Amino acid sequence: MKGIEFIEATRYGNEQIVTDEMNGVEQPDIEEEPAGDLIPLPEPDRETVHEMDLSEAIELRESLRDYTDESLTLTELSYMLWCCAGVKWALPGGAFRTVPSAGCCHAIDTYLAINRVEGLKPGLYRYIAMEHSLEILPAYPEIGEDIGPACLDQPCVKQAAVVFVWAADAYRMTWKYGERGYRNLFLDAGHICQNLYLSVLPVGCGCCAIGAFKDQSLNEMLSLDGTDRFVLYLATVGKVKPVDDEDAFPFGRSELTSS
Repeated sequence: MKGIEFIEATRYGNEQIVTDEMNGVEQPDIEEEPAGDLIPLPEPDRETVHEMDLSEAIELRESLRDYTDESLTLTELSYMLWCCAGVKWALPGGAFRTVPSAGCCHAIDTYLAINRVEGLKPGLYRYIAMEHSLEILPAYPEIGEDIGPACLDQPCVKQAAVVFVWAADAYRMTWKYGERGYRNLFLDAGHICQNLYLSVLPVGCGCCAIGAFKDQSLNEMLSLDGTDRFVLYLATVGKVKPVDDEDAFPFGRSELTSS
């Protein structure tokens, strides 16, 4: 199907969309139960991050691809995960999180290819938002090397301390919206990634969103079937040199910082 055909086929107004929710089918779980051991994450303590005005963070937001060899702390990773997928409070059948999602479905899971995080072995993990924990996935110490070719050998992927990989569990969205729900998956991924962009700055990191990747290779790495569950989006994260350049503030630093 061509892209425009999908857009036309999922427009509202042509005919009534009947969904599993309308048919009384029970809502799927908001998050797949972890099968592996969990590593509890520290609370996302604001005292561990540098104070930064929102206007300043937005002005400084950019894709950064050059990272230092410095490792992230577990608290810094915890803060970023909470900002882009954290649960603020739970509800029956769902949860309010730090990012919006169509119908509060939150059908996107966060996987992490970790290279350099203090206290964690290099490998593959999944963020369990409802527990604010990391699930240890089957040993994959070579993930830092293998994920590079799957992302067309972009240097930032190999250089990153962590690669965030966002994968859709499509039925959590289509249960409520039918085929149109696929549109929402991509919209939700954009919300998540933008929160990551803003959250890396207060912890001295940079990130770069990645949409160029070999779908099948990444799905296989994450043991996803590529149909009901599949990779949508990635972003590299790593420590960067401090920004100390007045040219980065075209409106003037004094106008962007709090008094």
